[in-house]
Amino acid sequence: QVQLVESGGGSVQAGGSLRVSCAVSGLHFSTYAMGWFRQAPGKERQFVAAITSGGDSTYYADSVKGRFTISRDNAKNTVYLQMNSLKPDDAAVYYCAAGAEPIHTMMVVSIRGYDYWGQGTQVTVSS
Repeated sequence: QVQLVESGGGSVQAGGSLRVSCAVSGLHFSTYAMGWFRQAPGKERQFVAAITSGGDSTYYADSVKGRFTISRDNAKNTVYLQMNSLKPDDAAVYYCAAGAEPIHTMMVVSIRGYDYWGQGTQVTVSS
């Protein structure tokens, strides 16, 4: 059974930092690209960041470039999202997702590129 379990969400003031984690089990983690998406109330789920299976390539939404960093530890089957300089617009439920490679570059930033999803973790940013 495949499981993706996010943790590390919470409340922070604008300008602060949080690191969310996603622990993965039930699949061969090192052969999957990993992505982070977020969904705010009343909005569609949107791409945030992604990393290839070996960690050699990363992708970011323009809105988070320079502030967020995605990383992974294949020995721990875990992917991370370090979020700095948080803004109220970053508030959302953050989801991690796993996609079997190869994934076309265009699909890395799309929810359709991923096969498995976590349940999400809430991030709240107060102004």
